[in-house]
Order: sequence, then C-alpha cells, then structure tokens
Amino acid sequence: MLVLSLSLTLGACSKPAPVAEAPREVVVLQAQQRNGAQVLHLPAEVQARFVTAMSFRVAGQLVERRVHLGDTVRKGQVVARLDPADAEHNAASARAELASARQHLDAAEKQLKRDTEQARENLISPQQLEQSQDAHAAALSQFKAAQARAAVAGNQRDYTALVAEHDGVISAEQANTGDVLSAGQPVFSLAWSGAVDVITDVADNQVTRVHPGASATVTLPALPGRSFSGRVREVSPAADPQSRTYRVKITLEQPDAALRLGMVGEAAIAPGASGQPAAPVMVLPATALFHQGDKPAVWIVGGDGKLELRPVTVAAYGERSISLTQGVGADDKVVVQGVHTLTSGEKVKPIAPLHAEDFAL
Repeated sequence: MLVLSLSLTLGACSKPAPVAEAPREVVVLQAQQRNGAQVLHLPAEVQARFVTAMSFRVAGQLVERRVHLGDTVRKGQVVARLDPADAEHNAASARAELASARQHLDAAEKQLKRDTEQARENLISPQQLEQSQDAHAAALSQFKAAQARAAVAGNQRDYTALVAEHDGVISAEQANTGDVLSAGQPVFSLAWSGAVDVITDVADNQVTRVHPGASATVTLPALPGRSFSGRVREVSPAADPQSRTYRVKITLEQPDAALRLGMVGEAAIAPGASGQPAAPVMVLPATALFHQGDKPAVWIVGGDGKLELRPVTVAAYGERSISLTQGVGADDKVVVQGVHTLTSGEKVKPIAPLHAEDFAL
C-alpha cells in the first residue's frame, strides 16, 4: 500500500511536455521583374510654344478688325483699331496746353533776362530779381509737366491701333467689332511663329515615369508615313485642377514646315531621365504593400522562416499592382495576403496562393 501511494503521488506531480505550436501559414509570391523602359503611348497635339493675348492699352470702342481666326500676321502689322476720336481730342488739348506753357516759359525767360541785367546795374532790388527767378522756375516746371502730358496723350492716341509684336498666327478671337473694351481686355490670341511643342497629358500613376530629357517619337495621322523625334522639355510640377493630369511638353529635334498648329496624333515617350533607359522594376500585387512608419514596406520570409519588414521604393502604383525599384529581389518570398496581421520576427510557413488568378499582374 505504501509503494502504491508513493507511485500515485509521483504521477500526480509530473506535467505533460508542452506541444509546440505549428508555424502560421502565409501566402507568398516572388516579384516579377519587368523592363522599366516600357514606352508610354499618349494622345498629343501640336501647339505653339508661345501664345500671347493681344489687347489694347486704352479703353474704347472696337471699330475695325483687320484679321480673323487662322490669319498669318507679321510683326508691326495693325490688326485692329479703336474709335480714335476721344484720344485725338485729348492729344489736341495736351498740345494746346503745351503751347501755352511754352509761351509762359518764354515770357518768364525774357523777364528774368531783363531783371538780371538791371540787377547788375542796381536798377532793381534783389527781391524783385528773386521774384523773377521764382516765376521762371514755376514756368519751367509747368512746361515740363505739359510736355509729359502731351507725350502721354500722344501715346494713348497711338494705342488705339493694335499692332502685332511678333510674327505668328491668330489662334483665337475674343472681341467683335462694336464692342466697348476696357484696357487690357483680350481681342486676339497670337501663336508665335517658329518654335512649336507637342503637348500631351499623363495620369498621376504615370508621371513618375516621365522625366525631362526623355526621348519621344511623335506620329500624326495628317502626315502618314512620317515620324518626328523629340525630347521631353517640361513636365508640369502640379496637376490640372479639373482633369487631375500633368502637362508634358515635347520639343521636336527637327521641326518641319508641314506641321500645323492643332494637328493631333500620338507621342511615344520612353521613360528614363535624359534619354537613359529606366532601371528594371519588380512588380508585386498591391495587397503586399505595408508601411514602416510613413514609408512603404513589404513583409519578406527569410531563410529561417521568420518575417522581416523591409522598406521599398515604389516607382508606380497600378490598379492591382505596384512597381518597385528598390528593396525586393527576384528570389525574395513576399507576403501578399494578410499583411496587417503580421509581426516582425514571427515564425511562419510560406505557401503558394490557392487561386493564383487572384494575384495575376
């Protein structure tokens, strides 16, 4: 009985060995490497590099338009006129005022000359000479003011004629004959002759792939069988508030006289700065993206089966995928499902997705 009791007591004090928990299963994929220099094909339009609004410097009624939409104009050519009656009256009034001021100045000069000679002979008092000098100075100031007003009135009369300041083409009409215009109100838009740009717009998920200096090829249905080489000259730093797209301007290396403003076509832009091919990118499902602080990151399953949160550089965001330029290699096993429930250093078991089509890129 004593031996039996001792055996039961020892059996009650012993504990079963703990059962090790099985590693957690996580769905992983390997990133697909793609050529980063995939060409962007975008709709494009030929536009003048410089377009300025033509307007009068003075207000008045538009009485004559000498050009119309699409007309070619030359520098110095008069393209429109305002009613000059008021401006001519102002100029005539200013000229009359100037003539009166000149007469007063002449009289003051003569009086000053006489008084100066008489003062030498002590025929007049010094106070009288000072009065003559003050009168002459006042007459001179009035003459200069009248001269300035006459010049302004003459300029305003000349401003009733709208003159082209550059060679170009009338690209828009904003006023009609008979309209009463304020100073600075546009009458025409003038597209300058010479340099032209090819304009296109890119979406926010494409703008990071376009850089100034990138090579481009432009084709136009209006000129079949021909293509024009160029380079990206400018990428807008801000999106258009309406379309939420970014304006890209392409300069053609050899402009042709056959190009007409408004022609539409296609611009093929090779991503890469200064015409250099873009670096290859690694493509993953968008569900793999996590964050480390405020930086993008992904979960990598190491050789020991433990999770590592690795920062990455995202080159572009697609509808279902992300393109990475740094942080992930072709042999890395990246977690693509349930990334918000993982912890760093956790032991996991990588498995392939049950339905691969759900993660198709």
